[in-house]
This record gives sequence, C-alpha cells and structure tokens, in this order.
Amino acid sequence: MTIKPIRNDEDLRRAFRRLEKVFQAEEGTPQADERDVLVTLIEAYENKHYDFGPADPVEAIKFRIEQEG
Repeated sequence: MTIKPIRNDEDLRRAFRRLEKVFQAEEGTPQADERDVLVTLIEAYENKHYDFGPADPVEAIKFRIEQEG
C-alpha cells in the first residue's frame, strides 16, 4: 500500500480509481485499512477544494419527487 497526498484533481481521480478496487475489502485486512485512509484523504481534499454547501430544500424535494416518479 502506497498512500500519497491528494494535491490536485488528477490525484483525486487516481485515489477514486484505487478506492473502487478496495472498497469492499473485508474488515481487518490491509485493503480495508487502505480503503479507510483513502476515504479520509478524499474527504479532506473535497472539503478543502469543493464547496458543496447545504442542499437547497426546494431542489432536494424536487429531486426526491423525480426519484419516486
């Protein structure tokens, strides 16, 4: 397991690709540890570089209505 900081969007994409491979790893395995570290790094990068902010309540209701058909 080689973990590197996520410094840009290409690093982020690389981390997501790796996360897809280890996402369903069995707890207690090195792959599960890698998954947990990747999730932490990805969340930290996204929180710093992307402002998702709270959802607009009206848009959230519209989205849910669309989901339900």
